[in-house]
Amino acid sequence: MFKLNSPYKPTGDQPEAIRTLVDSLKNGNRYQTLLGVTGSGKTFTMANIISELQRPALIMAHNKTLAAQLAQEFKEFFPENAVHYFVSYYDYYQPEAFVVKSGAYIEKEATINEEIDRLRHAATESLLTRKDVIIIASVSCIYGIGEVDQYEAQCLRFEVGQDYMMENLIRELVMVQFTRSTADWKPGMFLVKGDILEIWPSSSESIIRLEFFGDTLDRITRIEHLTHTLIEELEEITIFPAKHFVTEKGIIESILPKIKHEMEEQVAFFQSQGKLVEAERIKMRVEYDMEMLAEVGYVNGIENYSMYLGNRNPWEPPATLMEFFPEGFLTFIDESHITIPQVGGMYAGDRARKENLVNYGFRLPSAMENRPLRFEEFEQKIGQTVFVSATPSKYEAEHQRVVAEQVIRPTGLLDPEIEIEDMEFMVDSLMKNIQAVIRRWERALITTITKKSSEDLANYLAENGIKVRYLHSEIETIERLEILRDYRLGEIDVIVWVNLLREGLDLPETSFIGILDAEKIGFLRSKTSLLQIIGRAARNANGRVIMYSHGCKQSVAMVDAIDETNRRRAVQIAYNEKHGITPTTIISSVKEVSIPKKKTEIFAGGEMTKEKLTVYIKRLELEMDVAAANLDFERAAEIRDELLSVRKKK
Repeated sequence: MFKLNSPYKPTGDQPEAIRTLVDSLKNGNRYQTLLGVTGSGKTFTMANIISELQRPALIMAHNKTLAAQLAQEFKEFFPENAVHYFVSYYDYYQPEAFVVKSGAYIEKEATINEEIDRLRHAATESLLTRKDVIIIASVSCIYGIGEVDQYEAQCLRFEVGQDYMMENLIRELVMVQFTRSTADWKPGMFLVKGDILEIWPSSSESIIRLEFFGDTLDRITRIEHLTHTLIEELEEITIFPAKHFVTEKGIIESILPKIKHEMEEQVAFFQSQGKLVEAERIKMRVEYDMEMLAEVGYVNGIENYSMYLGNRNPWEPPATLMEFFPEGFLTFIDESHITIPQVGGMYAGDRARKENLVNYGFRLPSAMENRPLRFEEFEQKIGQTVFVSATPSKYEAEHQRVVAEQVIRPTGLLDPEIEIEDMEFMVDSLMKNIQAVIRRWERALITTITKKSSEDLANYLAENGIKVRYLHSEIETIERLEILRDYRLGEIDVIVWVNLLREGLDLPETSFIGILDAEKIGFLRSKTSLLQIIGRAARNANGRVIMYSHGCKQSVAMVDAIDETNRRRAVQIAYNEKHGITPTTIISSVKEVSIPKKKTEIFAGGEMTKEKLTVYIKRLELEMDVAAANLDFERAAEIRDELLSVRKKK
């Protein structure tokens, strides 16, 4: 099934790592670790393991940026197989919440990225129709997405030569959450043109056209959505539901009495506590939701009734992406020292927010079962697992049965040399080193420990003629990816960052890294963090790192990180000498791995001046007024969200 496409063969310690891990997995070991340094080809090793074992795989990453890069790499390794990208589809997400201190109820607000939603549907569709599937996912895959059996049971199947009633087809499409197109036309919609029914599946970039002669389906074609160019003719087609949370009419009817019973119990409980406002609030909310479910089979916030929809008991785990995988799939947890703690922390935060909503009458207690997996549930759902990290943590050490070390880079590249300099002379030192890097047409990274210091330093460098940008958590994901692309293309020479570029990113142009406040004690300057930062310069033959500390002091973390780096350098040097290898920088192509943008995205390319922002704001205000006047309140709300976002930029 899986056909690995690569001009390279495993070299260095890759063959041994692959053999060790494949043998361990064949022997049935649940957990194993690939301890691979930056630039040693960990992704290539993962691809070889999948190819050797011929098993579908889930590859988890701790953020969208890294997941996007991995998805691109695996698509190149497996061009004939189904490689998909599954991450949170929100461009903006404000979860439903109740703030006790201020008494403020915050409604759920979300702007869904339609392209990412399409990719999510493509992923689940492939898992149900193919065996050669690799899914690269962020930790959002531990959230419930609806029951697999109900999703599959609601598929609509069409075959040339069969008879269908158009009215029935329209009704069935609406029941599986397709909407009829009017002016707008996008995935998840259908269009009726006389005897022609066009359906745009949620998973596809193309449209399915059904042509009828009377009631008989005469022709099925797949067409390009813009030009309507014919792509292929089909004898039959299966259309999957437009949403993952979709249920059969009979199931809705069967759960409404259960929801009503829980509501009555909760109302009685609030009344017994003298909480009459909460009692009335929950009664009105649930009665409205029940009416919507009975009429159209769907309601905003339907996921809050997922326990009933999935026929689950309290505390039973929700259905997630893992349920879509066939038995025997592999799991790779990339940068596991970051990803595993992230998975472990999600449940507690979600439950605290939901408890407030339940206690104050905004949701039924069963809504708390719409949640991410608890960590022990996550452990039960994943398949045989390979932890992948240059710096595995305590969890991996406690669970792994086998460790495969991969510290040799086939390119011969060494871990960078490390120097320690005084923070007092940091600015002059940075300017000198940055200028030297620019003369070699290379790039520099500088890491600080606060957002303000990253901005201040970036501004200082810019005033001195350096092409520089800063990166920290307040920079939106899409903008981050554009900055990284510009950095690789040479439009930016220096990035000043806070804790965003440590794991997994391929930036081979980077030959100098400056680490400010290196001796500070804390997460950002732990041994693990320092090793990851140092690793960003290990893809360049001229790699060099300067740790700036006050009075050239060395923390324990600094000493440990330097010792480990020197150990790895020694191993690589010995390998190079034995095989006559001269370290050479390999500049990979600059891939477009960016997360798909919203149609209204305005900050792509060029600088958005205040004057341009003012003009754009006026245009949005006019569009919002027009949409409201036309009673298109949904569109008006979308424009309002964009308007709020743009005003923040101003």
